Amino acid sequence: MLFSHAGFLAFAASFSLVLCTPIASRSTYAVKDSHHVPRKWSRVSPAPSNAIVRLEIALKQDRFEELERHLYEVSDPDHLRYGDHLSPDEVDELVKPSDESLNLVHEWLLDHGIGKDRLSYSSAKDWVRVSLPIAHVERLLDTKYSVYKHEDGTHIVRAPTWSLPTHLHKHVETIQPTNSFFRAAPRKSNVMPVEDTGKDVSAAQRVNVASPPPDLTVAQACNVSAVTPLCLRTLYGTLNYTPQVPGKNKVGLTNYLNEANNRSDVFLFLQQFRPEAAQAAFDFKIEVIAGGDNQQTPDNATQLKAGKDLEGNLDAETILGIDYPTPLIAYNTGGSPPFKPDDNTPTNTNEPYLTWVQYVLAQRDLPQVISTSYGDDEQTVPQSYARTVCNQFAQLGARGVSLLFASGDDGVGPDGSCFTNDGKNTSTFLPSFPDGCPYITSVGATKNFNPEVVAFDPRNGFVSGGGFSNYFRRPRYQDAAVKPYVSSLGDQFNGLYNKHGRGYPDIAAQGQLFQTVWNGTIRRLDGTSASTPAASAVLALVNDALLAAGRKPLGFLNPWLYKRGYQAFTDILSGSATGCGTSGFPAVKGWDAVTGFGTPYFPKVRAAALNPY
Repeated sequence: MLFSHAGFLAFAASFSLVLCTPIASRSTYAVKDSHHVPRKWSRVSPAPSNAIVRLEIALKQDRFEELERHLYEVSDPDHLRYGDHLSPDEVDELVKPSDESLNLVHEWLLDHGIGKDRLSYSSAKDWVRVSLPIAHVERLLDTKYSVYKHEDGTHIVRAPTWSLPTHLHKHVETIQPTNSFFRAAPRKSNVMPVEDTGKDVSAAQRVNVASPPPDLTVAQACNVSAVTPLCLRTLYGTLNYTPQVPGKNKVGLTNYLNEANNRSDVFLFLQQFRPEAAQAAFDFKIEVIAGGDNQQTPDNATQLKAGKDLEGNLDAETILGIDYPTPLIAYNTGGSPPFKPDDNTPTNTNEPYLTWVQYVLAQRDLPQVISTSYGDDEQTVPQSYARTVCNQFAQLGARGVSLLFASGDDGVGPDGSCFTNDGKNTSTFLPSFPDGCPYITSVGATKNFNPEVVAFDPRNGFVSGGGFSNYFRRPRYQDAAVKPYVSSLGDQFNGLYNKHGRGYPDIAAQGQLFQTVWNGTIRRLDGTSASTPAASAVLALVNDALLAAGRKPLGFLNPWLYKRGYQAFTDILSGSATGCGTSGFPAVKGWDAVTGFGTPYFPKVRAAALNPY
């Protein structure tokens, strides 16, 4: 066939165009994911086109099922591989995407003018990141972003529905920030200040905290009006234990959305309640991620009104008060500052959980226990986001990290808010995320001492959270404990919860009236934000004993916990997860959906961990 010069040029141009636009000719766009805007959010306006979004693209992990198998094998005390945790490189090899998935995503991005030189990746390349103006992202995802306002006055930019070329649907798990309204923030339901009632709290200090007697009793150490480290160390049996391998053993906590740990406040707290640990207030490590907050100067009036650092101080003071001299690492993650609709400066509105978990997965050396006191209603996030984040937590578990999360502070849900988010407004209990993730350990709260009961404080409405996930099915390790509990409920609460969902919490700890130094003064706080660092601190000392004995750390706790570790926990028999205008799930003998298996008693947990077979 012969071509004229003009015809040849036209053919060459069209051929070049085809080569440069492989996606356009390959498939059309179709909706990949859609999620209803949660009830507490309302649309305000279109998003400014020049606002910058740091887009996170999650590719399908090629061998996640194999990773999950490894996770359960190394976490099962009856398996020959128990404790044989994977290395970072081994985890990356299992979760890296296929070459096909990565190449197709690269082609799609290039078709939109985004070359590889503008991209960054997770260590396994299962996450691809790029910062773009919203106008560009809208073309990329065939969507429209809007500014949404929460009832508390904060704003974010989101797109409830987004699309991809159809041939990419099986290669991409989720893309954020798009339709996730999750806020990993210190919810007021997780940090409950209790106003001073005028009661004498000095009785909690009647024992010399600098040198308490080794035979100290709970009655001598504890006061129901003011929980201190000395009380917790006595109640949970760590008082006479001296950490043997600090440095080899470490513990971590997380801070989000402008929360930090004020070293001066932590110092004042330890000086009063654990004097020998006071210097640790200035020694513990703080890792600032994606512009996270690490303000160490006094709060201004606005910050004080907002209660800034109440959460951060509570976490650090609780852990150091129990675990000293075990090193503490605080992860202060930014990446999602409130969006200001009247600010012309482009504003990043990332998902902080994604930012944090990708950061820690890239680290070679991690704390063996990490405490997180942040969460949100499960239905504020799309299932695709929830499952993708949960799978990343599985990677940390496979590496031997125990992840503990606060179960929430509204029982089965706050009265007046218990409706579905699917447009039907059906009455329902409100499970929490990420507590429904089967690869983490969820922590409820208790109060009182002899005996401990479900935490409930009528002064501020705090009640230990619990329930069943609507996104995650009950894992096999829960069957023997959770199935009988669900059966015992009979027809009670029918239609309000998922009887086949992953039940939570798994364990509990004290979570009411914690003495906390904030802004130089003592406050008393309620919340699973208190119980989670307390439980984390006790379990970190168990790891210390294991490592000192030449053993591996506990790692992902739940298979061991549900198989036999539960016997070392103190069962909670009184109280319930009230909420949604109901009595909520009750505490009963054995596992229940308000305190799990109960609270840890260190001598028993240590013995069970050292003799797991």
